[in-house]
Parts: sequence; structure tokens; C-alpha cells
Amino acid sequence: MNKPKIVGREEWLTARKALLTREKALTRERDALAAERRALPMVKVDRDYVFDGPSGPVTLRQLFGAHPQLLVYHFMLDPAWEAGCKSCSYVTDNIEGGFRHLAARDTAFTLVSRAPLPKIAAFKERMGWALPWVSSFSNEFNYDFGVSFRTEDDGLSYNYGAGEKGTGERPGLSAFLRDGDEVFHTYSVYARGLDALIGTYQYLDLTPLGRHEEDLPYGMAWVRHHDKYV
Repeated sequence: MNKPKIVGREEWLTARKALLTREKALTRERDALAAERRALPMVKVDRDYVFDGPSGPVTLRQLFGAHPQLLVYHFMLDPAWEAGCKSCSYVTDNIEGGFRHLAARDTAFTLVSRAPLPKIAAFKERMGWALPWVSSFSNEFNYDFGVSFRTEDDGLSYNYGAGEKGTGERPGLSAFLRDGDEVFHTYSVYARGLDALIGTYQYLDLTPLGRHEEDLPYGMAWVRHHDKYV
């Protein structure tokens, strides 16, 4: 276990101020990158996606409610699985406490999975989540937005071609904007790009040991469903 060296307060303060300069530069760069993201062109969604929701069928347009913006988290829950992906559950635990605030900024939020609604409902109850969650079991939404794959060749398109071969489910988040009844796809992010959604990681990154994942077979190998930690 690598620990920081021990120094006096003045030496620590000098090092901390030097790091603060870099942190401020990163903040400015992040703000500039966010502005570029907002300026991306958008694509009209021409397909009429209908999802299975707790109150019946719901269209993509209806997922917005009264809001002009919609964020969709592509939650990995295959129709054959009895429980959701542990990593997606980790992300969702971090969203659960704050998603209600999005509406104050004119933004709706929902989870979408390919599993049928009864499996979604059972796992949602187990996790104690209140987030909106609908099923894309009866449509092509997951395939069209690059998070579900039928063949290994399909898997090559994950994360804009940067993903590994493989079939099945992958995580992601997509943003949509509506203008009247027209819906536009503005942004999607996958893989490590989802790190920013995980508040727990942001806290761990402030500690001397950090994420402490270097010796694990993969980064999130330590993650469990929150009811499985002992």
C-alpha cells in the first residue's frame, strides 16, 4: 500500500497550492468541454419507440413529461437475468438520491432495460429505488442506441467502435431534446465516460488511497449490489 510521504504543514501547503492551480485549469477545461458538448448537432428520432411502463405503454416522447430534456440511463438487465448488473446498480445508487433535482432544470430522467417489466419491478423493489424505469423488451431502442448486441460483430460498434467484441448488454447514457412533438438525440456516452455519474468515485478520488482498484482483475470487481455488502 503506497502512502503519501510525511511533511510539515508549510511543505504540504506549497504542494496543495500547486495542485490547486492544476485543478482550476481542469475545471475550466471541463466547462469548455461541456460547452462543446452542448453545441453538438442533433439527430431527429424518426422511430416510434413504445416502452412498457408501470402504468402501461409509454412513448419516448411521453418519457419527457412536461420537460424539454430527457436523460436515459441504459441499465444492463437482460431478459434472461434475475438481477441487474452490479456496476449499473452502483451507478443507479449514485443517481437515486439526486435525480429528483433534474426536474428543477427542465430535465426528465429514466432507466431503460431490455428485461420485461415484471423483472424490472422485482429488482427495483429489492433495491428500494424510486427512479422511473421502463422496459424496451418490445422495441429496438437498446440496439439502435448501441447498448445491446446480438452478435460479436455488432459488439464492435460499442462506444463508437472503441468497444471490445462481445454480445449482450452494455451500459450507457443518452440525452434527448424535444421541440413540440419532435424528439432529437443529442448525446450518448459509454464505458469510462460514465465515471462522472458515480459520485462515490468522485469522493474516493479525493482520498490518499483513491479507488484502490489496482490489484483487482478489473476496475469494478469490488462492487456488489448494495444489499450484498457484509
